[in-house]
Amino acid sequence: MRLFREIRNRARQAAPQVLAACMVAYFAYHAMNGDRGFYAWLVLKQERAQALATAERLGEQRDRLETRVAHLRGDALDPDLLEERAQAILNYGAETDHMILLPPELRRPREP
Repeated sequence: MRLFREIRNRARQAAPQVLAACMVAYFAYHAMNGDRGFYAWLVLKQERAQALATAERLGEQRDRLETRVAHLRGDALDPDLLEERAQAILNYGAETDHMILLPPELRRPREP
């Protein structure tokens, strides 16, 4: 009986520390592995870097296309670009172009 009382008294003294240690472990685990934890932050940081790289690449592509469109406008018409587009659309070639005819099985389908 005395042993039982001793265990109960020590358990009452240790219970708050054990409870606090469990709470600290719980919050530490979720600070690292939770939905808003450290590892989730690293993943979001990597996704953000990829999105910024994609946005930069698309911005450069847009700038190139805007430059080409600007050269096709009437006030600043680039004759070389106009000739290139006319040949592509009308399926014509220049006099200095050389044509290599491929058999049908080696031809790629045309892009729309």
